[in-house]
Amino acid sequence: MSKDKQKFVPYVPATKSLPELTGFAIVLGIILAIVFGAANAYLGLKIGLTVSASIPAAVISLAILRGIFRRKSILENNIVQTMTTAGEAVAAGAIFTLPALYLWHLNPSNWLIAFIVLTGGFLGVFMMVPLRRLLIVNEHEVLPYPEGTACAEVLKSGETGGSHARKIFSGFLVGGIFKALGDGFHLFKTSISAMIPGYKNAAIGMDAMPSLLGVGYIIGPRISGQMIAGGLLASIVFVPLISFFASGNPSVFYPAGQPVGTLDAGAIADYYIRYIGAGAVAMGGLITLIRTLPMLFSSIRDTIAGLARQKEKGFKITRTDFDIPIPYLLIGAVLLILLIAFTPVVHVGIIGAIAIAVFGFLFVAVASRIVGIVGSSSMPVSGMTIATLLITTLIFKALGMHGMTGMVASLTVAAIVCVSLAVAGDISQDLKTGYLVGATPWKQQVAMMIGVAASGLLIGWVLYLFNQAYGIGGDVLSAPKAVLMKIIVEGLMQGHLPWQLIIMGAALAISIEFLGLNSLTVAVGFYLPVSTSVPIMIGGLIRWVTDRFAKTEEERKEREETGSLFASGLIAGEALISVVIALLIVPGLINPDAPAKFASNWLPLILFLGLTAVLWAVTVRKSKSNKA
Repeated sequence: MSKDKQKFVPYVPATKSLPELTGFAIVLGIILAIVFGAANAYLGLKIGLTVSASIPAAVISLAILRGIFRRKSILENNIVQTMTTAGEAVAAGAIFTLPALYLWHLNPSNWLIAFIVLTGGFLGVFMMVPLRRLLIVNEHEVLPYPEGTACAEVLKSGETGGSHARKIFSGFLVGGIFKALGDGFHLFKTSISAMIPGYKNAAIGMDAMPSLLGVGYIIGPRISGQMIAGGLLASIVFVPLISFFASGNPSVFYPAGQPVGTLDAGAIADYYIRYIGAGAVAMGGLITLIRTLPMLFSSIRDTIAGLARQKEKGFKITRTDFDIPIPYLLIGAVLLILLIAFTPVVHVGIIGAIAIAVFGFLFVAVASRIVGIVGSSSMPVSGMTIATLLITTLIFKALGMHGMTGMVASLTVAAIVCVSLAVAGDISQDLKTGYLVGATPWKQQVAMMIGVAASGLLIGWVLYLFNQAYGIGGDVLSAPKAVLMKIIVEGLMQGHLPWQLIIMGAALAISIEFLGLNSLTVAVGFYLPVSTSVPIMIGGLIRWVTDRFAKTEEERKEREETGSLFASGLIAGEALISVVIALLIVPGLINPDAPAKFASNWLPLILFLGLTAVLWAVTVRKSKSNKA
């Protein structure tokens, strides 16, 4: 057989009339999209990272549709996981940018946030769908789309949904109870810290939270190790270093005029480390983007060439090959751009709308291809958003749009583009899953838009609730990426930033790159409190140890899958209980500042170690039982 004829044949269910875009699937998909959207919003506001919801969504869908209601359509399950991941993508795009509006004390309306998120999300779908045939079908052997492929395998092996779902729900229950007892009933402290004796202002600590342990397990030892390296560099190197050189030197002052030598570790972190970290994160994001430039240019070239070849050859439309017609997509995209340009809801004008169209399509194409190679977790969302923000801010400033008006307009453009590329990367993985399980593309694309709408209409309310209860930008929800966007746009518009500190951070990121590390990952750890990175590192260590002592590759994969499902449950459980607690804080039923009933640092440490032991036991249990 010739090479040209050895083409991949997608898996097609035995019964072609299987239910797919059903009312049952839509309702369940909407519920899970809202749940995982809120969970990722909480996680992103806390540590500046989000996690993929595709596999947990597929497992939950299998457990509910197949296990409870005895519905055995793989296509229906695929619709549910597609809608669920839309909520995750919308949350990621929103929390990286829009919380800056709260940091400016503008108190944006839910309608404003919904407008920004929905236009960005729909643009991401409209701009990515025309690329599906090229990226998903024609380059099937070239672009693996790791999350999409893994999710397809979960859907195909649907008989394992029951045991897998129990892992997620067990983690959900454990994470939720831990959060409720700690921050709901205030039985114990959830954050512990201690100063290092004889080492001025050097502190170490830990946020004893299930979600952070789960994140560490999912991202693994390498990324979590680089994060804690950044945290330790800030807390036990830079802060003591500044304290050492500043003490006894009255010429060194912070903005209010107080000698630096009199500041504690927290104040030094606020006035110095934050800006050094912001410079490092910004430079790390730009370096990540620059490293993808060859892929960016090749993506554009290959996309254009592929579309030209596709038009020349022609193709036969079948059920598994039918997208939303391009004229509809084009009309939808144009209408959205015109709406953005002329609506009174956002004030970006024609220039801002053009910037959204240009950067949106460019970065959507790049994101859709990059995730096919490195996966969604490694997509440089921050770098592409920062690039958009930098250029847009400079354009608005050159056109005379200054002050808060210019800053909000710049942030709005960046937010819409950020949501667009996050959704585009996500739907690319979903369409890969659909291709592998024999789904109908246009139904999956409609499902994605329904998921975007469901999550987008509520994400503003979630942000408002978190701000009212915890205060966005505070100790509980530091919103690191949004703070970075705020710092960048303020610095460009007003010129009031301590640029020497920003440049130090940028130089630090460049130095880290030369050490062979990921500068963005280390910079995020530097920017966040070390207490956030410590539990993440513990989760990464559990992943490393369980992988290291697996006797076979099959056993290692089993452990990794089991642990990731339980860890996803920990994250979702804590996040959703956080929403419940916030609902009780707003009317005053819970006092977030109430002291813990047991104030000892040892109790949360012991409980967290117990939680770690549970994660370990769950991860290795299945392999042992199978061996037996």
